[in-house]
Amino acid sequence: MDILDNLMLGAQTAFTPEALLFCFSGVFIGTFVGALPGIGPMVAISVVLPLTFGLEPAVALIMLAGIFYGAQYGGSVTAILLNLPGTPSTAVTALDGYPMSQGGRAGLALFINAVASFLGGSFAILLVMGFAPSIARFALNFNSTEYFSVMLLGLVAASTLSNGSTIKSLVMVVLGLALGLVGMDPNSGVPRFTFGIIDFYDGISLIAIAMGLFGVAEIINKMTQPGSIAAQPVAHKVPLREMVPSRGELRTLFSPTLRGASLGSIIGTLPGAGPSIASFMAYAVEKKVSKNPSKFGKGAIEGVAAPESANNASVQAAFIPTLSLGIPGDVVMAILLGAMMMHGVTPGPQFITNEPAMFWGLIVSFWIGNLLLLVLNIPMIGIFIKIMKVPARILYPTVIFFICLGSYSVSNSVFNIFLTLFFGVLGYVLLRFRFHPAPVLLGFILGPMMEENLRRSLVISRGDITVFLDRPVSVVLLGITFLLLMMPLIKIIVRKVVGFGNVVHKS
Repeated sequence: MDILDNLMLGAQTAFTPEALLFCFSGVFIGTFVGALPGIGPMVAISVVLPLTFGLEPAVALIMLAGIFYGAQYGGSVTAILLNLPGTPSTAVTALDGYPMSQGGRAGLALFINAVASFLGGSFAILLVMGFAPSIARFALNFNSTEYFSVMLLGLVAASTLSNGSTIKSLVMVVLGLALGLVGMDPNSGVPRFTFGIIDFYDGISLIAIAMGLFGVAEIINKMTQPGSIAAQPVAHKVPLREMVPSRGELRTLFSPTLRGASLGSIIGTLPGAGPSIASFMAYAVEKKVSKNPSKFGKGAIEGVAAPESANNASVQAAFIPTLSLGIPGDVVMAILLGAMMMHGVTPGPQFITNEPAMFWGLIVSFWIGNLLLLVLNIPMIGIFIKIMKVPARILYPTVIFFICLGSYSVSNSVFNIFLTLFFGVLGYVLLRFRFHPAPVLLGFILGPMMEENLRRSLVISRGDITVFLDRPVSVVLLGITFLLLMMPLIKIIVRKVVGFGNVVHKS
């Protein structure tokens, strides 16, 4: 009965005309902005934030949150249609969404994106509603050893993202870790690997890396292909019947969506995690459990459903540490945290008790926003498909413009534009040598957090490395990591044993 009473209290806040209007405005802006390569929720929230100062704190938070999870929907559109992820967390969606689009199944891919995102977000909302206090306590009990272990697991899982060589994927992860080291040392404050460039003191921009490696590199790759300027592929009208999956495809959709939602919800509740990590890990899990992993990267439904479900579930669940502990999950949540403080709201352990109407009003608004996104996205799939009819000579310069605009907007620095273009050229070179850039992004995101938690653990234990074996959760996570590392070797041994057994049996 407590949950019902709380939902009724939240409905009184979320169903006011003002809250409904700004919830719709938030998800609409988020969808539109997320679909534009180079313009992500961070930029959108930063621009809209001053406009919310005249609103009630609860209404302002509802609108800003709508932009955040709405961008996860919209960011997948360009990832699927153009292989240009609108947000870093949708980079994985492009791995199978774009091949589906090239194969004439763009409508189906976008439909799966909308449904999986809705189901993933709904799953996380249920989790927040039922277990918010206990999840907050559970995350609060995590220390630096558990955080390091789960991040190490994410990096190892990233090595399975590419269809090519695992060694090449590990090299890309190491490159991402190296890029994450650039900037000020978190302990001593001494600049490192900056080469005397002041712009590197705050580290390399995530937007510059993501948009460069995925956006600019893909455009360069397309422009170097014969006939790419003359026509844009997959520029046909998609009837509604082609957007709706068959019964077999629906059955294929269910399990990956559920696994992605579960994994995304768990990762989203961990402070320091985020939708990018959730989508990468969900894709890796699906590839591991699949009976036919070779189909990934070629238009697998699971490759779209799992990461989309995971990143939307992670976004919804990420409000747990932000609201309950005052610890943001990623950069966007940090901006939301700052927005709350600007409105006089202090997130923390007492937030749910002190601000029940705001907390439960936000929860109810999640339901409203997700329904609005489902209603908005499915009818607009045909409009998104028409993007493909834009001539390449117009589309490519326009996309480059938005990419550069997004890079510049991060810190109003022209340096970020040049940095984005540099990573674009680097990404193109990597693609030519069959190095997929996706693991670079995960290594870059996890690197600084891993370093911080590794140092903290060693300082507490006075340099004793066995501190990572003192807590059961850390041991389990490290054990899973070890099994993933040994999996290729185990498969080889199993094949040889089976082959030897067959030879003996025949003889």
